[in-house]
Amino acid sequence: SPQARAGIISTVEVLKVMEAFVNEPNYTVWSDLSCNLGILSTLLSHTDFYEEIQVFVRDIFSPIGERLGWDPKPGEGHLDALLRGLVLDKLGKAGHKATLEEARRRFKEHVEGKHILSADLRSPVYVTVLKHGDSSTLDTMLKLHKQADMQEEKNRIERVLGAISQPELIQKVLTFALSEEVRPQDTVSVIGGVAGGSKQGRKAAWKFVRDNWEELYNRYQGGFLISRLIKV
Repeated sequence: SPQARAGIISTVEVLKVMEAFVNEPNYTVWSDLSCNLGILSTLLSHTDFYEEIQVFVRDIFSPIGERLGWDPKPGEGHLDALLRGLVLDKLGKAGHKATLEEARRRFKEHVEGKHILSADLRSPVYVTVLKHGDSSTLDTMLKLHKQADMQEEKNRIERVLGAISQPELIQKVLTFALSEEVRPQDTVSVIGGVAGGSKQGRKAAWKFVRDNWEELYNRYQGGFLISRLIKV
């Protein structure tokens, strides 16, 4: 239809503008780009263009990814560390081969205690290995959650579990969300992560909330968490 074509044309224009930022060093600009591409990716997740947008993400983010690398440079500022996390997260989720391989290598060393990941690399590495992982990846992540001393690390893991892709593993994460392993105030983060993780996750999370509505409502009645859950 003409309306759809009009929509696609404006999207193409937006993507062309994005391409102009390839050499941009500013964190705030990349954060905006990332956010907009995330929205676009979600909108296109029900279409044949989804894979193409992943290719686009890999193309846009790989030059800055190569420039930043994985390890802090001497004298770099706080924003460079944030930017590195953002870029690696984006490349990892989009299945950039070199990023995925390095994330898996570093994750293995982290789990084995050989080389512990720095705090700012944990989320991008966890997301990447989960998104392209299997049941043993999820089991390892749940084990890390159980072993974590710091609540901050538990929360970090809870927020990324929704990146897992297979339907039966998505169900496992949702069941985990309501388990005693997760503090009641953090359950919403896990369900929200699933809803934002993939097309399958969105459907599964919505069904899960409907199926468990009574328990969730009784848990949070009238509180801000129930409205946050619905918004998610």
